[in-house]
Amino acid sequence: MLSLLVVGDWGRRGLYNQSNVAMGKAGERLGIDFVVSTGDNFYEDGLTGVDDPAFMESFTYLYTAAASRSPVLGNHDYRGDVMAQLDSALRIIDTRWQCMRSFILDTVLLRGHDPFVVHYWENPEDHQYDWREVAPREAYVGNLLKELDMALAASAARWKLVVGHHTIRSVSDHGDTEELVELLLPILQRRNVDLYINGHDHCLEHIGSRHSQLQFLTSGGGSKAWRGVFAPNTDEVRFFYDGQGFMSMQVTPSHLEVVFYDVHGRAIYTWGTSKDLLHPFV
Repeated sequence: MLSLLVVGDWGRRGLYNQSNVAMGKAGERLGIDFVVSTGDNFYEDGLTGVDDPAFMESFTYLYTAAASRSPVLGNHDYRGDVMAQLDSALRIIDTRWQCMRSFILDTVLLRGHDPFVVHYWENPEDHQYDWREVAPREAYVGNLLKELDMALAASAARWKLVVGHHTIRSVSDHGDTEELVELLLPILQRRNVDLYINGHDHCLEHIGSRHSQLQFLTSGGGSKAWRGVFAPNTDEVRFFYDGQGFMSMQVTPSHLEVVFYDVHGRAIYTWGTSKDLLHPFV
């Protein structure tokens, strides 16, 4: 069995209830293998370098569980020194930090999708984005989509889970991400992906697609939340919580269970699904 926790939008030096999101106890109880971070790891503008004290103050000092953390990069991370988060020097400071551009672990493919969003390139406002190794945008996005499509097509995993930062479907403040709906969603549907997991919206939500088996799970409640926005879309909203919290997942060859927890670690929503061992989608 694979057991993991998922949390996003958290890095605020303990503020906005970050230090109260009670993942440690849940992690011990579930015997988790690792933690997935859905991005926006350090507010407001990422890290300034590998020696930025925000790394210790927002991560090392606040999270005490021994499990490693596998983060994707969010838009706030791209406003700082992105290469610092990817630098192996941080893994020397804290061996739990395992941040890479993308990787596959069992059933999980992690990849950040901020370079997809045209707005960050064309209208950055007062922000400076670090696009090293992802510019020019068109080439990077094209290669990423091809790489993802090939990886999913070749995967022998019974469950296919894709993790990014931005929403595809969301009923909260940011809503749907048009670029991902247009470019990424068709690949996920064609390759029979089971779950798309993201942060970006500071809430917890489960939305079911009306057109495929794909389920959209948002776990972006790691710190600042309570935005007071609920705008339903055409998909099936199964759960929505406009507050802090996190998510757990337990995966076996035949069963997958998702649980959302509030800031105190209390379970507030559970959903599960099963696959027959002879299921044609592998």
